[in-house]
Amino acid sequence: MQTSGSATTALLLASLEGIASSHPPNPAMKDTFKLKLLATNWGFPGSLEEYCTKVKKEGYDGIEIWWPLEKKDQDELFASLKKHELEVGFLCAGSDDNYQKHFDQFIQMIDAAAKESIQRPLYINCHSGRDYFSYEQGKTFIDHTIALAKSTGIKICHETHRSRLLYSAPVAKHYMETIPDLRVTFDVSHWCNVHESLLENQMETINMTLQRVDHIHARIGHPEGPQVNDPRAPEWDHAVKAHVAWWDKVVEFKKQKGDTLTVLTEFGPPDYMPTLPYTRQPLADQWAVNVYMMQLLRSRYLA
Repeated sequence: MQTSGSATTALLLASLEGIASSHPPNPAMKDTFKLKLLATNWGFPGSLEEYCTKVKKEGYDGIEIWWPLEKKDQDELFASLKKHELEVGFLCAGSDDNYQKHFDQFIQMIDAAAKESIQRPLYINCHSGRDYFSYEQGKTFIDHTIALAKSTGIKICHETHRSRLLYSAPVAKHYMETIPDLRVTFDVSHWCNVHESLLENQMETINMTLQRVDHIHARIGHPEGPQVNDPRAPEWDHAVKAHVAWWDKVVEFKKQKGDTLTVLTEFGPPDYMPTLPYTRQPLADQWAVNVYMMQLLRSRYLA
């Protein structure tokens, strides 16, 4: 199912030209606006060193990676970041089904990530809690991160992710209405999947959310799944344009404020990436799709 190199390049360039030229936002931009584009290591088959080498070669600004709990893994990570002159954003979460144990795990991980002194992260992205935790339980995660962000000066965001606290638009709306300082990692592909729509009937919540966004996960979802098989394919044009329109608005807010926006290109491997039956061959090249997204966003927002 893989196209030839020349055909893939032609398709990529044509798609880039079409979307990048479709009237991106052009607000008055303060000189301090920055766009940082990061690569995921999700699904990467090689070593950390091989990953960072490839990320740098492609022209990314940095990486997003789970905060490593072991000292030896931390040392390896920071050495590779320094060698390749890459910036970093950390992922943090708990894993236990029990609220208190989960919360304790989360606190241990995020406090360590926020207080390390070797390389300051661009942000910390939280896979916060579980969708079945009560509002009161969920609020403890957010309250802790708000205090931690204020004490460290690091942006700490909660992801709109299935199975987590902000798994649906109405639930997230309640958190935003009651917690003014809540900041968001906008992975709207999950909400498209949860609500089986491109959220046309929830624009009030979308608009509220866009004003809270500090970090974006740039994956294209659709009403029946969190990831299209290939965003370059014409059948996904409507979904791509919907996502780009949401991202445009976030960029507009950030440019007006002169703030930094971080974006992770996060198309995933199988089973996020659809595959052929029996062979499980991916329908697209995950790495190439993410590089395409990085180039699209850079050309659209920094041209």
